[in-house]
Amino acid sequence: MDAKLVNPFIDALSAVFPMMGFDVPKRAGMGVQEQNCTSLGVSIIVGFTKGLRGNVVYNMSDEAARFIASKMMMGMPVDELNEMAQSALSEMSNMLTANAATNLAAMGLEVDISTPSLTVGKDFKIKISSSQYLVVKMDIGGQILELNIAVQ
Repeated sequence: MDAKLVNPFIDALSAVFPMMGFDVPKRAGMGVQEQNCTSLGVSIIVGFTKGLRGNVVYNMSDEAARFIASKMMMGMPVDELNEMAQSALSEMSNMLTANAATNLAAMGLEVDISTPSLTVGKDFKIKISSSQYLVVKMDIGGQILELNIAVQ
């Protein structure tokens, strides 16, 4: 995977999260994984088509998901990932991925994004790539959000 395709996703987090009231996310690690992503508790999968093909999986623990959903819902307590909290998280993925798609378009890559697919559960495998993909861990207010990026 071309490393220049990763920056539009990181830039999207740095632009979108502060608009939602979060501090600017900090990079907490990066690595390469093989084929399958293991869910940390909540995973949101978004696909890419046209000039760029692949997937991005926003992967986080249940605690991180509730923290992010609460902040997006103006501090409303989120004790469980009910329909409203899941909707907030899906909207977050829409905002992040649309921003990344805009960044990719500025690089001359026309992309369409799919509707997000949110899954809840820990330790199940998500096939994200036929080979390798990049994992970027971002610190969002003390919680880790993994970006699992497999694009070509």
